[in-house]
Amino acid sequence: MNRLDEYVSAGERENTRKSYASALRHFEIEWKGFLPATADSVARYLADHGASLSMNTLRHRLAALSRWHSENGFPDPTRTPLVRRVLKGIRTLHPAQEKRARPIQLEVLNELDDWLECSISASEREGKNPQLLRYTRDRTILLLGFWRGFRADELVNLRIEHVEVSPGKGLVCYLPRSKGDRSLEGRTFRCPALSRLCPVAAFEAWIAQSGLKKGPVFRKVDQWGHIAGGGLAANSLIPLLRRLFTEAGIENPEEYSSHSLRRGFAGWARSNGWDMQELMEYVGWRDIKSAMRYLDAEPQDLKERFERGLSTQQSTPPKERSRKRGHLTLVPPLK
Repeated sequence: MNRLDEYVSAGERENTRKSYASALRHFEIEWKGFLPATADSVARYLADHGASLSMNTLRHRLAALSRWHSENGFPDPTRTPLVRRVLKGIRTLHPAQEKRARPIQLEVLNELDDWLECSISASEREGKNPQLLRYTRDRTILLLGFWRGFRADELVNLRIEHVEVSPGKGLVCYLPRSKGDRSLEGRTFRCPALSRLCPVAAFEAWIAQSGLKKGPVFRKVDQWGHIAGGGLAANSLIPLLRRLFTEAGIENPEEYSSHSLRRGFAGWARSNGWDMQELMEYVGWRDIKSAMRYLDAEPQDLKERFERGLSTQQSTPPKERSRKRGHLTLVPPLK
């Protein structure tokens, strides 16, 4: 690879390259499409998959096709009126509610942490080193992922040499690249030490137990207790967490994913008085729409808001309510 290609490659996230390559393979190899494509072939491709693929997946496939045509000097067939009409028709005929991971509530986090602490102690007493390593690693993933509101890719991209720990105070970690860092400047994340459910103490325990000095923080541990040289893949966190929840006896583990950590922290922060601006700055959201996707109003909270409004209305005298609404009060006619 020459220097130009090296810089071009470095200017794009590896996950983006892989996902676009996968999308093109699906169009060319699985669907038997030809590149360069025509608007008609792209429209037929959408029609063939409109009922089976999500709207987000279809848009991603179009983005990959658009990129290929632009980079290779061909007209972009994905921007034609025909393709846009087909996409709109799919959205109309196959509406789908966005599936969201169930947020981890603090009670569930407590239950998981208690179970992990017991499992770590039992593994240590019985000399089961593989289990001891896995449970210590998983506890760190759980607590650091929750209290920092990390995405899966941010967790797995953490490197030991980029984490600075101040025992009893907190830790600072640097990520050279992350999803929200569009300008590729790198971002610094801080996390405080806590009196319980402490992510800093969990991180220190994992580093001490694993003996790792540099490289990825979170790695695979095999059945003999050997720690892999490379880091975990982002898509491995969902099965890892669901396995953990199943072992701990948490109900409906299939409803949780790696996003549950981020959504759980966002909900906890909002219910404890964080305003939207400081929550966005802490987690790293760039716009309000991104933040709101992670926040749900609890039914009980909604009920309390309605009841507060009703009680306020009830305490206001009828004549006052009439004046406030700007309505005319009808009086009986004079006799």
